Amino acid sequence: MLFGYLALISAAVFAGAALYINVAEQPARLALDDAALLTQWKPSYKRGFAMQAPLAVIGCLLGLTAWWQSENWIFLAGSLFMIANWPWTLLAMMSTNNRLMAMNPMKATPTVRELVLRWGGLHAVRSIFGVAAVIAFLSACITA
Repeated sequence: MLFGYLALISAAVFAGAALYINVAEQPARLALDDAALLTQWKPSYKRGFAMQAPLAVIGCLLGLTAWWQSENWIFLAGSLFMIANWPWTLLAMMSTNNRLMAMNPMKATPTVRELVLRWGGLHAVRSIFGVAAVIAFLSACITA
């Protein structure tokens, strides 16, 4: 059961960080002018990726271990929600991420704001995956 609780903790940290980005950081960054918005987004994205990418993998692996030990399929569901962040990021978000990273903040145009708004919507899906994983892992821990 230890692995189930650790999976839950990983998912909760992931979901909390993802929700923070959508609820606090994104609205604050959108209050900036286009150049400052991009200047803030770039290092924020790099730091967020460095934290959230490993959490998604760790949460998935812990959930899979809990599923293997308990044979409770809800741990498997939580694991799939956690790892779903990887293909979502690579397939749905990466083109937007790459376009933003390639832009020069000193030459920012209104396109920057449009892309960051799009990025925020795409990132909200990551928050949903994280919350779904928390709910699944919590349900599995309670029913175990």
